[in-house]
Amino acid sequence: MADIDAFLARHGFGSHARLPLAGDASARRYERLAVPGGDSLILMICPPEGRAALDAFVTIAGHLTEIGLCAPRLHALDREAGLAVIEDLGEIQVAGWAEAHPRDITPYATAIDALARLQAAAPPPGLAALTPSIGAEMIAPLGEWYAPGLDLGALQSALHDALERHAPAASVLALRDYHAENLIWRPERSGTDRIGLLDFQDALLAPPEYDLVSLLRDARRDVSEDLRHAMMQRFAAATGRDPEAVAAACAALGVQRNLRILGIFARLARRDGKTRYLALMPRVWRQIRADLDHPALAGLAPLAAAIPAPEETAA
Repeated sequence: MADIDAFLARHGFGSHARLPLAGDASARRYERLAVPGGDSLILMICPPEGRAALDAFVTIAGHLTEIGLCAPRLHALDREAGLAVIEDLGEIQVAGWAEAHPRDITPYATAIDALARLQAAAPPPGLAALTPSIGAEMIAPLGEWYAPGLDLGALQSALHDALERHAPAASVLALRDYHAENLIWRPERSGTDRIGLLDFQDALLAPPEYDLVSLLRDARRDVSEDLRHAMMQRFAAATGRDPEAVAAACAALGVQRNLRILGIFARLARRDGKTRYLALMPRVWRQIRADLDHPALAGLAPLAAAIPAPEETAA
C-alpha cells in the first residue's frame, strides 16, 4: 500500500480518491482514481508475475491508438512495481447498455466496425500465433480440470483438423477477450471512438473470426441468433470475406474457445475457489452444442458428444 501511495504521489495523483473496481479472472486489480470536478483515471495493479502482461498492455494500447482505435492512454508507469495509471474510458460497458437497451444493436455494430479497422492494419511484431496446432493444444485444461476421463488426444486431433480446414491462418491481431464486458460504450462519441477497448494484454495473431466469436459467443451473456447472424454478415461485408466461410470459421473457433473456457472455468472453481464461474458453464455448454451442429464440424461432433454436461461433472 505504501508503494502505491508513493507512486501516486510521485506522479501527481496522491489527492485522488481510490475506488475499487470489480476484478476479473486474473490476479490484476483495478481502482478508479477520482477527483471532484475532474476526470477520473484507472490505477492498474499487477502482481510480480504479471510484469510481462503489463508490458504487453502498454505495447498493444499504443498500437491501437496509432491506428485510430480507442484504447486507454498511459499517464504513469512503474514497471518494477507493476503499477500503471491509465485513461478512464468510461463506466458504461456494452453489456450493461445492451441489458438496458435490448433493441439497440449499435454497440455491437460499432464493435464489428472496430474489428474491421483493427484487421485492416498490420499487426505489431513479435506476437504469438494461434495456429491450428496451438489451438488444439489450448483445450488441455478441459481434460485436466473439467473432464479428466475424456479421450483428450482424439478430441484435439479432430479439432486440429477442423481448424486446419476452416480457420488455418493466424493473420490478424486478435485482442482475445473481445466481449461485451471488456468493451466500453461511449454513445456521445462518433465512429469507432464509441467503443473503448480493454483487457488486451493477451493479444496474439489469430484467424480473422477469433475476436468475432469472442463477441458473439459470449460466456457471460446471451446473444440472440438474429443479432449473431446480422453481425456475422456485417463482419463479412466489412472485411470482404465470404459469409459461408465466416460462419464455418466461427463454428470451429467457437468450439475451440469454449472447450478451453470450460476447462479454465473448472480450474478457477476447483483450484482457485472462484466458484462464480460455475454459473456460466451451462451457457458455454449450450454454445458448444450449437456450433457442433454446423455441417463444417461433422467430423468433430461425435467426439465432442462424449464431453459431459456441466451438471454431470464434479466441477
